[in-house]
Amino acid sequence: MEKIFFSSSPSVFGTLFLFLFWTITIVDASFLSTRLLDRMMTNSEFNSSKKYLTQEALWFNQTLDHFSPYDHRQFRQRYYELLEHFRAPDGPIFLKICGESECPGISNDYLAVIARKFGAAIVTLEHRYYGKSSPFKSLTTENLSFLSSKQALSDLAAFRQYYQETLSAKFNRTAVENPWFVFGVSYSGALSAWFRLKFPHLTCGSLASSGVVLAVYNFTEFDQQIGESAGPECKSVLQEITQLVDERLATDAKGVKSLFGAEELKIDGDFLYFLADAAVTAFQYGNPDKLCIPLVQAKKAGKDVVDAYATYVKENYNYVESYNQKRLKDTSLKGDTDARLWWFQVCTEVAYFQVAPSNDSVRSPKVDTRYHLDLCKNVFGDGVYPDVDATNLYYGGTDIAGSKIVFTNGSQDPWRHASKQTSSPEMPAYIITCHNCGHGTDLRGCPQSPLSPEGNASNCTSPDAVHKVRQKIIYNIDLWLSQCQSSGRSSM
Repeated sequence: MEKIFFSSSPSVFGTLFLFLFWTITIVDASFLSTRLLDRMMTNSEFNSSKKYLTQEALWFNQTLDHFSPYDHRQFRQRYYELLEHFRAPDGPIFLKICGESECPGISNDYLAVIARKFGAAIVTLEHRYYGKSSPFKSLTTENLSFLSSKQALSDLAAFRQYYQETLSAKFNRTAVENPWFVFGVSYSGALSAWFRLKFPHLTCGSLASSGVVLAVYNFTEFDQQIGESAGPECKSVLQEITQLVDERLATDAKGVKSLFGAEELKIDGDFLYFLADAAVTAFQYGNPDKLCIPLVQAKKAGKDVVDAYATYVKENYNYVESYNQKRLKDTSLKGDTDARLWWFQVCTEVAYFQVAPSNDSVRSPKVDTRYHLDLCKNVFGDGVYPDVDATNLYYGGTDIAGSKIVFTNGSQDPWRHASKQTSSPEMPAYIITCHNCGHGTDLRGCPQSPLSPEGNASNCTSPDAVHKVRQKIIYNIDLWLSQCQSSGRSSM
């Protein structure tokens, strides 16, 4: 990983930042939070009782198809703004990208602290189709044809221009723009990096937290990382559970599915994928001990490890319906539509097929490429196929030729193998290493969603590792914002 050194002659902006940073850091020893955070507490962590900083929705008329000169249809897209820390009128604008789920507000995470340090406004745009920002009244495969990362990036560019013009008019300013910086986690982390790549004139820089910029067809590294993160003892128990469940499926499928409260999953592959993900989330979101300790204890005590795992799953991963292909085929806007929408993006653009490796796998070998392709066909019809080569050709994958993008990843996160983990001069990359450092740890902490939505960096096994990466993130934000300001432009 690249080492970062502070300049011996920082800009005026940078000097002000350093003063504020070190003043706050005296009480801000080591911590962070999740996609949900708020104001700083007296001990410099965050008030974890508040999930969102604002849920007051605003609306923007968005273009449906940015790539057609003939289609002028529009739809209403939801967004939010937080001006509590904004240093009007010339403070920076932090654009926090919402990804593959409903966006009910500006979540309360470490970005709020960064915004306070820089006097920044925070704006958040809901991703097209998700939540309340659906262009259509039904989610048929035909209607989903405008759901793509390319369209989403153009949404962000159009919104950025709209919001800048609105802000300029509010303060009666002309021929000058605020400096913008873009943030995202996971898929939205990839969007953050891609936005800087495709629209470098519209942002001073980007943070791609756990940014999955590499589309992967057979993502065997995902399962391999789960085994590594689990450690030999826990991995062995998980593999035993997988073998026993496979055997019971052959003799008593109804009974074993009932044990996990998953009777509705008629397709065995859906059930096995559900069981694999239940373990994945423990490592992905910084809660390995909650999974591994009771399983290892059950094994040592001679108890039924499948029963022990069933107890864990029912108490911590109640998302059965998201794995039911019958429900995924529902084209209505009723209930939770996120799973169908994200599967469409998986089945058309990025794949990330979490298949079992040929040997030493944690998940069942029945969760293979054929299972994923059959799901895509069953849910969306013939002709839906993930063209990962085209996606990586368009964005560059981990060879992304961007600039002023910070990539961060947690050491236990299986998704980091679809992210950029090697630093380059214009794109520093940092891995936060600790026992429970997972997805988006730099902004969310340990543990975090969905097991503990309000993650806390002081709960990371190495909070100092989180703190050091945060310092480097803030250094780069300060540097790139100051370069924007000195050039008199929004970006360079």
